[in-house]
Amino acid sequence: MSGKVNLHYFNGRGKMESIRWLLTVAEVEFDEYFLTTREQYLKLLNDGSLLFQQVPLVEIDGMKLVQTKAILHYIAEKYNFHGKDIKERAMINMYSEGLIDLMEMMMMLAFTADPKPKLDNIQSKAKERYLPVFEKALTGPVYLVGGKLSLADVLLVECTLMLEENFPAILKDFPNLKSFQGRMIKIPAISRFLQPGSKRKPQPDETYTKTVMEVFNITGPL
Repeated sequence: MSGKVNLHYFNGRGKMESIRWLLTVAEVEFDEYFLTTREQYLKLLNDGSLLFQQVPLVEIDGMKLVQTKAILHYIAEKYNFHGKDIKERAMINMYSEGLIDLMEMMMMLAFTADPKPKLDNIQSKAKERYLPVFEKALTGPVYLVGGKLSLADVLLVECTLMLEENFPAILKDFPNLKSFQGRMIKIPAISRFLQPGSKRKPQPDETYTKTVMEVFNITGPL
């Protein structure tokens, strides 16, 4: 399991996408193994690879890591995206977990029969609860914490792009955030990741949703 990092997940965004983002910004190469059948998932279970019977699964440094936040924290620590001390790490983690909460709301849209009410709720929460926090934090600083690129910055640019896919004008009242996004997408690794043909995944479609439901043997709404 040494050498290149291996990702086990679906051929779609979901909870793995933030991990792809962070590895990309760290300029770490990775291979992907896509779950397409329930048998593949059961094999990972039977092999003991999934500690809590869940994916994402990331093989790195001889370990099989699960739980998205734990994986992100490990990569952030390993590649120096997690602050210089315990106080900076606490701030980075607070910002990061808020962003993960917001992105997970958007992830669930693909599994919602009528997404309109949830879209309205996401837009409202984004504009009233989440985006003002980051707009204020970026009044002056180039990055969120410690004057240096961190996990929180990577998640923030991912989140703003996801929001704009659903609400194209959502950043118009948040100029600091829009400027931050503009700076971030000029970082060479991010610029390449946003080009066609990269390992960035598109918005979920019916094929992705159907595959997830079949692999996990889900028959009703989530």
